[in-house]
Amino acid sequence: MEESNNQYGYHVPVMLKECLDGLDVHPDGTYVDLTFGGGGHAREIYKLLSEKGSLIVFDQDADAKKNAWTAPNFHFVASNFSFLKNQLRMLGITKVDGILADLGVSSHQFNEPERGFSIRADEKLDMRMNQRSGDSAFEVVNEYTEEQLMTMIGKYGEVKSPRRVAQAICLKRQSSPISTTGELINVLEPIAPKFKENRFYAQVFQAIRIEVNDEMNVLERMLEQTAEVLNPGGRLVVMSYHSLEDRLVKNYIKSGKFDGKVEKDFFGNVLKPLNAITRKPVVADEEELERNSRARSAKLRVAERNEG
Repeated sequence: MEESNNQYGYHVPVMLKECLDGLDVHPDGTYVDLTFGGGGHAREIYKLLSEKGSLIVFDQDADAKKNAWTAPNFHFVASNFSFLKNQLRMLGITKVDGILADLGVSSHQFNEPERGFSIRADEKLDMRMNQRSGDSAFEVVNEYTEEQLMTMIGKYGEVKSPRRVAQAICLKRQSSPISTTGELINVLEPIAPKFKENRFYAQVFQAIRIEVNDEMNVLERMLEQTAEVLNPGGRLVVMSYHSLEDRLVKNYIKSGKFDGKVEKDFFGNVLKPLNAITRKPVVADEEELERNSRARSAKLRVAERNEG
């Protein structure tokens, strides 16, 4: 293994031990890290593998490839993880023993102001995970109708007054486009709840980011494919950072459906592809929270592929 020169400088891996425990890595197994980023989780998984084992990592962010290394049993896939099944098939792989997904935006992406993720900078509105394709935050903010903005901000930002936000954005862009993150903050400032301004800005930014990257639909497509590619007894480990993601993961593990409705067979057995290993989400301990503030909102769920 040829090491990259980055030891977690790009992104400190959240709940690393808990992720490795959840995956229950077998040295000769085949594992997938769907959110490679800085390679923090992936590097530790790789250390547990023998030469017969293999690790496949996904990341659509071109910056992430710089953190990859060269080895016969390591493969970097420059793709969105919603193409999991097809990309594995292209590598000649149909089944794997474990899948990890850390759904958070990496520290690196937040710390690169030109990406437009952070509320603390004044850079162009972008927020695309894959900067080579799709509409950016600029198009969403400046071209969506007031109704579209209101729906998006209410649903994905869980903001209590989404219409006020949508109206403020539409009013400002009548005179000139909202081009930067700083300009958007200036629009939001007069309507931000007192003493909760930063949380409010973060909620609106979250809503726009989710919309730009189609994150909820992408997550659903990925989760459905994990059940298809996992070997019986294979593990799925997913770490989410807001309630919308966690609800989808929880419902899919519980019922095999995203609305959480349970279907049963003639004998009363629940028809679902996964069994929960963790009944409640695992959260970071106090020691990790002191080291890594990003872990504060992380919820980890672990499931195992049914034998059937």
